[in-house]
Amino acid sequence: MICTPFAGVLFVLAGSRMETLRINGIEKQFPDGTPETLAELLDQLKINHATVVAQINEQIVERKKFAETKVFSHQSIELLRFVGGG
Repeated sequence: MICTPFAGVLFVLAGSRMETLRINGIEKQFPDGTPETLAELLDQLKINHATVVAQINEQIVERKKFAETKVFSHQSIELLRFVGGG
């Protein structure tokens, strides 16, 4: 919260701190706060854990560690899915 005087009147400016993550190069906002773990993020994005490779701040995260890997505001996350085809 920021207080500032203006023409003899004290205004209180409530800071609206929007939580964000950069996912595949795109800023995504989380008004209610970022998910706590990578697994929660994938669930929120409706991404099947078994079909994705995840990288946080250029570090690959093992799939078995998705549930314990903490996610923090302003991290850079890359989510890759492999698709078969020919």
